Amino acid sequence: MKYLINTPTEQKIKDMAVCDRPRERMIAGGSQSLSDQELLAILIGSGNRERSVTLIAKDLLELMDKKSTVTYEDLIAIQGLGTAKSTLIASALELGRRRLPSKRRQISTPADIYPLIRHYATRMQEHFLSVCLNGAHEVLSVNVCSIGLVNRTLVHPREVLTSQLIQ
Repeated sequence: MKYLINTPTEQKIKDMAVCDRPRERMIAGGSQSLSDQELLAILIGSGNRERSVTLIAKDLLELMDKKSTVTYEDLIAIQGLGTAKSTLIASALELGRRRLPSKRRQISTPADIYPLIRHYATRMQEHFLSVCLNGAHEVLSVNVCSIGLVNRTLVHPREVLTSQLIQ
């Protein structure tokens, strides 16, 4: 399967060419062809007069990168998300968590990690990730330890260890 890397945009959906809009691209290329921001924009549905759906999706993605568990209170604090959209997103996140396979993914080679972190390829900044494994080489968690610049990020061992303790 070929994964396409798309640059997330802050452009309004109306201003995009029809073939570049997230819903149309999903229909044509499947959900794998969309970035996380575009998937969230589809889930959110629409923006409001002050903020476009792409900006709201960008803020939500940044929140999800910072926190491993996003609550309704976190969602409602995002400008542009009201009660209905916040409950919809919280429900979708909980459903996704519940539907994950009970058997954890086992890592035997570095290439096995790629499907877990490939969605970070579309980010505009470098992300330092830590992947926690148990004794059987099963993935326990994937954590964002540091977010840096376009081409580099600084990380201190304390940040890596702290991200593990929060889990």
